Amino acid sequence: MPSEAELHSRDVAEDSREKTWKGTSFIKELFLGNYRMDLMHDFPLDEPDRPEFLEWFAKFKAFLIEHVDPVEIDRTGEYPQHVVDGLRELGAFGIKIPKEYGGLGLTHPEYVRVMQLLGSYDCNVTALLSAHQAIGVPQPVKLFGTEELKQEYLPRCAKGAISAFALTEPAVGSDPARLETIATISEDGEHYLLDGAKLWCTNGTLAELLVVMARNPETGRINAFVVETEWPGVKIESRCRFMGLKALGNAVVSFDKVKVPKGNLIGGEGMGLKIALVTLNTGRLTLPAGTSGGIKLCLEICRKWSNARVQWGVPVGKHEAIAHKLADMAAATFALESTAMLLGDLADREGVDIRLEAAAAKEWNTTQAWHFVDEALQIRGGRGYETELSLRERGEAPLGIERMMRDSRINLIFEGSSEIMHLFMAREAVDKHLSVAGPLVDHRATIGDKIKALPRIAMFYAWWYPTRWLGWGRWPRYGEFGKLAGHVRFADRASRKLARTVFHGMAIYQAKLERKQMFLFRAVDIAMELFVLSAVVARAAKMKRIGHPGAESAQELADLFARNARRNVSRWFHEMWSNDDELKHKIGKQILAGRHVWLESGTMGVPYSEEQLRPPTVSEILEQRAKGLPAPSVEAPAQPEAQPEPAAV
Repeated sequence: MPSEAELHSRDVAEDSREKTWKGTSFIKELFLGNYRMDLMHDFPLDEPDRPEFLEWFAKFKAFLIEHVDPVEIDRTGEYPQHVVDGLRELGAFGIKIPKEYGGLGLTHPEYVRVMQLLGSYDCNVTALLSAHQAIGVPQPVKLFGTEELKQEYLPRCAKGAISAFALTEPAVGSDPARLETIATISEDGEHYLLDGAKLWCTNGTLAELLVVMARNPETGRINAFVVETEWPGVKIESRCRFMGLKALGNAVVSFDKVKVPKGNLIGGEGMGLKIALVTLNTGRLTLPAGTSGGIKLCLEICRKWSNARVQWGVPVGKHEAIAHKLADMAAATFALESTAMLLGDLADREGVDIRLEAAAAKEWNTTQAWHFVDEALQIRGGRGYETELSLRERGEAPLGIERMMRDSRINLIFEGSSEIMHLFMAREAVDKHLSVAGPLVDHRATIGDKIKALPRIAMFYAWWYPTRWLGWGRWPRYGEFGKLAGHVRFADRASRKLARTVFHGMAIYQAKLERKQMFLFRAVDIAMELFVLSAVVARAAKMKRIGHPGAESAQELADLFARNARRNVSRWFHEMWSNDDELKHKIGKQILAGRHVWLESGTMGVPYSEEQLRPPTVSEILEQRAKGLPAPSVEAPAQPEAQPEPAAV
């Protein structure tokens, strides 16, 4: 039985999610066993061709080439002022802000094109613009702000007032129920008084404006505010430095009785988390686009290097081991770009809800990109591990695979970690089932609740379940896809099998299903793979229909990708019921209890206790501040303490 704290956290998360669907969703239907290839059939193949955009895009590309030095930005760990000023002059901080508020008003497909280009060149600048556009002030104010808020802040953002998003706290990550930053109404009723601290606020050291999430202590609900960093009580406590993205202006920000005008509340009272989730639906376009650009660059580097580098008398690319890597990289590159292009188009379509597609594109593209950056480093060998500066100093082409690897690792954590993305999609995977059979899996449902729900449950599943077996996913259906039709038929059959499998999991595990994360994660992996497979085949088919010059090449890449995807899907289906999940969970808990601590002997040891590793809460930080003391800190011993060696086992 979950604890009260667990139930409260789940209730807060459930209250913040979007309860209704605003349109069709390919992945939502996929989880229900309805394979809607018709939603992808007319793949958005056309490149953005609006003359105004093309002119701006050319200027932006020229600016990057002439004024942005990614190697120098990485070396110094700073954004040069001339780069930031140049971006302002280009209007790059107002890419998605409507023209009536001074922005460029780019469409989402145009935005994808820009971020793909930028992702292939400099991830530091990508992060600067993305954090501002996607989750900073422009997007939530545009979607939820009053007209007064829009008039006040959108023109400032468009002109280059950098913004940031402040949700995470030192002791709070993806569990909003534990949020400790508070905003209380002032005595005169005209302001909120903001107290607390935020961690990992990207752009925080550069920002003029923040979107801050804070809890109303009276209601417990979370609000979103626009806060100006120049206001009294706002303080940048420190700058965070990372493995990659060396110039990232990431900050710890504190708030000490900051007076926030009531009009700076975004949306209604208690809408903070919902605003964050809805904003991220389109905010997540950046990472799929940026990673597709990065892997396209990796493919070009690896192709040229594999022709140029000779081992045992032939170019390394002709050896089977490297040829396989190149083939899989090319097929994945086609898939990453297809997913980014499709998501950009879906974001502008009427009657489409992209919450699942955006999460899937972010998760799938970033995971694949990390894998293929690693493959690119392997193909380049020692030169992949060597820095650009070192390569340049000794007269070789300074290709930055090493920098790309450092910069790209964060993408599996940015805008929702891989695990959080899986949990988010898993919750939506069972949404329909919970609306029908919720009492059967709810810990708090009484026997009476369950009995009362039985007629409704029986009525729905008496029709739904048999039809998940009876659909036709064989020849001649999908014949219009030619030699790729077999892959579409596989996806059709797999979608119904996925729906049945999720239902079987609910029936077997019932209230325990929420703790069967690996079961649910595999279901999500299958759905994502089928989504991308479908996008890839749809794009290749569209290219063939219109006589695209690369149509035959696309058919070959799509076929290879689909074959790989089908093997992945079949493996995940097998592992849903044949796995070592219970054993791994058991041993994991044993490790926490100290059963296997003997295995840690023979090293210098970690000079911190578990209590010292616990992040300070906002309450502790505020308590220290009230006493006039610095924030809590952890001091490690100068030398590790000698520990007796455990007896040999």
